[in-house]
Amino acid sequence: MKKTESIGERMLQNEVIKEIPNAVAVASGKGGVGKTWFSISACHALAMQGKKVLLLDGDLGLANVDVQLGITPDKDLGYVIRESKSLKDIIYKYELPSDKKASFDIITGGSGSGNLNSLSSAALKRILSELSVLAKEYDSVIIDLGAGIEKIVRQLAGAAKKKYVIINDEPTSLTDAYAFIKVSLLTDKNLDIRIIVNMAENESAGEKTYDIIRKSVESFLKYKLKLEGIIRKDAHVKASIKKQTNIFVSYPSSEACADIEKITKKIH
Repeated sequence: MKKTESIGERMLQNEVIKEIPNAVAVASGKGGVGKTWFSISACHALAMQGKKVLLLDGDLGLANVDVQLGITPDKDLGYVIRESKSLKDIIYKYELPSDKKASFDIITGGSGSGNLNSLSSAALKRILSELSVLAKEYDSVIIDLGAGIEKIVRQLAGAAKKKYVIINDEPTSLTDAYAFIKVSLLTDKNLDIRIIVNMAENESAGEKTYDIIRKSVESFLKYKLKLEGIIRKDAHVKASIKKQTNIFVSYPSSEACADIEKITKKIH
């Protein structure tokens, strides 16, 4: 007997795109859990490890990578779409203040460009196609997704071979992360989705937070969810964000830096 698919499943199946092998999408489900901070910090760590890295700010219309780094690129994804330019035309080279020999490239998403939220399928397809080619020039591509489970978030996530979902112990973080995982798995049950617990009181508390979502995902979605790492709560994080500098620049010996370095060493 032929299996009957729901309308939602059929719609999501149509969104499947070819994955970029060296890309990692960073999602959260909800805002305020440190998704963009982690994306930037991961790029810093990878650059210091000698990797060539590209950071794509995929929070289209509400991009804030540039704000957190205190930089002002003059071109963003909005420019690419309006002027029919290529992604290479807007790459911003960010040199690490702590090591002038190290750097990573950034493609900013266009802070305040609300029209990007209604990006056409054709325009997004062109961007992802260019990104797939561009990615071959890098060791790693980090895609900082917008919060939520909207279509554009799902499509950008679909471009990455590996998906990181950032959570903390807040109930809304867990429920929204679960929703993102559920919708993602509708397209492919074999996705590589991994959890990163942020702002954990300690390792044990982080493992307990992970265990909550792991049990729910295994019970209801029949998917074995992996733990990629735990980032301990660290006052230096807030201090570095206020300074508009990354924690690897302001507080390189902090616990948060040590935790991120452990996670990035697993990125291939």
